[in-house]
Amino acid sequence: MEIAALVSGGVDSSVVVYRLKEMGYDPTIFYIQIGMQDEEGFIDCPSEEDIEIVSYIAKKYGCRFEVVSLHEEYWNSVVKYTIDSVKRGLTPNPDMMCNKLIKFGVFEQKWGHQFDKIATGHYATTTELDGLTWLSTAKDHVKDQTYFLGQISYMQVSKLMFPIGDLLKSEVREIAAEQKLPSAHRKDSQGICFLGKINYNDFIARYLGKKEGLIVEFETGNILGKHQGYWFHTIGQRKGLGLSGGPWFVIKKDVNRNIVYVSKGYNTKYQYGDVINLQGFDFITKDVWGDFEGEKDITFKIRHTPEFTRGKISKTGDLYRIQSAEPVQGIASGQFGVVYDETQHLCLGSGMII
Repeated sequence: MEIAALVSGGVDSSVVVYRLKEMGYDPTIFYIQIGMQDEEGFIDCPSEEDIEIVSYIAKKYGCRFEVVSLHEEYWNSVVKYTIDSVKRGLTPNPDMMCNKLIKFGVFEQKWGHQFDKIATGHYATTTELDGLTWLSTAKDHVKDQTYFLGQISYMQVSKLMFPIGDLLKSEVREIAAEQKLPSAHRKDSQGICFLGKINYNDFIARYLGKKEGLIVEFETGNILGKHQGYWFHTIGQRKGLGLSGGPWFVIKKDVNRNIVYVSKGYNTKYQYGDVINLQGFDFITKDVWGDFEGEKDITFKIRHTPEFTRGKISKTGDLYRIQSAEPVQGIASGQFGVVYDETQHLCLGSGMII
């Protein structure tokens, strides 16, 4: 079986190569470059050290190695989506789009189609059930990354391999140390991959600029301070508001008037909601409910966390509505609600929160 292994230089994807070799496979390693150069200059993406590490791993395990560039495609499909979403007052999820459109989209079209399987370092698993492949959760519930894979298609999931999905992060680190891999003690990457060392707000300011607006207390209408543009703030945000006497949380944005509304305290009712509307819901493997009436019991996530929330889902036309069993903090339009079965094992699909 011909396998393409997507290796970034981090500890997780490095151990993927070791595990594939242990299974008797001889993967071809690919490093995808997505740091971008736009018309105004280069956006830093520290790939030199990564490529050095991946090259070392390829030599260590005797694997073919290719560096491939998807700069332009990444800019057109992921970065533009991020900027456009922020401009509309939404909270984007570039990591989900990167998985769907780049790693398992354009890469497949250009190179992956030559291989039987594509292996990655995601903390996830697949489950064969009723003759179909289902995306399922990882052994390590804290690191589980199925939330970020919630937008992939059946064609994509049926071709994927997750060789570390049955391991805890600590076990991955142990293997890397035993194998003397240069990434064994490397810190996990944080934040959005295309930014490299650039601050997120600096990036947004570069493309959307700054425009002074008011920070207003939602309950009283009192003006508490000023901000540099609603696009720098997201629902549920606590830090970076520059307000005293908090904690203050962003609970609403008026895009037309450039006003950011905040509410004080940890338990304010305005931070929480129990109804989540999902637009454009896509099932990964198959529509498990069909044209159902009433409600179905589910578990779900609205962000990457170890915890699942229980709830019921109903459908009106193309709109899916989750009624959560408990109040959920920071429901942000533009993010994704990812739905799982009751066992919290199978990832069924996702829709964008509106």
